[in-house]
Order: sequence, then structure tokens, then C-alpha cells
Amino acid sequence: MTFSKDITDKVAELVKRYPEGKQKSALIPVLHLIQETGNLSLTIEQMDAVAGLLNITPIEVYEVATFYTMFNLKPVGKYVLEVCQTGPCMLNGSDQIIDYIKQKLNIKNGETTADGLFTLKTAECLGACGYAPMMQLGKTYKEFLTPEKIDAILEDCRKAIL
Repeated sequence: MTFSKDITDKVAELVKRYPEGKQKSALIPVLHLIQETGNLSLTIEQMDAVAGLLNITPIEVYEVATFYTMFNLKPVGKYVLEVCQTGPCMLNGSDQIIDYIKQKLNIKNGETTADGLFTLKTAECLGACGYAPMMQLGKTYKEFLTPEKIDAILEDCRKAIL
């Protein structure tokens, strides 16, 4: 697989931010770039091509892409609901919020709704323990979640696509 000239130029710009011989340091921003320009997920072919661009082994790319929850290895919905499931959030009801979302959207963790709008993912600590239970939706945090807040968030997302 090869990337467009636009993508390879952007990758080259990212690599320039790091010292000579340390191109692997650009891996996370490059994976973000590739994921954002595609279908919001990374394929094996894309990860292999990234390894080639950065002159690293494919396993080095896979290790990073599979470790961080911000990278998707299969297509996801337009809205990814990443609900924190770590101790403080669990103590404040994240399990019930996760169950509510599953029931409301008729999906399991890691699944996407039939209309392609929502994907539910659980996440380890998102670093906002004081606002538990919480989730990340895109680049924003949704805090002090309740079933009513979930309903409002889902409705807001649905209205945004109309």
C-alpha cells in the first residue's frame, strides 16, 4: 500500500520534528494522521506502510496501535463513546452507565450501531477521576454521567447529523 503525496508530505513534516535517526518518535502522530484520513480506523496494510515510511518494523507499529485505545483496529461509528471503567468511575456508577448505553443502543462493548453512528468502548483511566462517572466523546469529556445525560448526549449527536 502507498499513501498519497499529501499524506507522505505530512508524514515527512511530522518526522522533521524529531532528531535525526529518531523517526520512530513520530509514530503516534503519524498513526493519528492515517486514522483521521481514513475510515477512523487502521488496517494492517496501513500499519505496514507506516512502518515502511518510518523505517521501523511492523511489530513496532502494531504494539503502539494495539496498546492505546485512541487507535481503532476496525471501523467505528461517527461517535465513539469511550466510558471510563477504572476504580473511581466504577465506584460512582460507570458500570451502570455502560449497561445503560448497551441497552439504549442495543450494542455490546466494542460494537457499532447498525446505523453506523455510535460505537461503545470501555477505557482505562481517562484522568478525570473527580468527574466520575465520565466518558470521552471525540475530543471532549462528558462528566458526572447519568442516564438522563446519556440520553441528551445521544440526542445531540443525532441532531448534529440531520
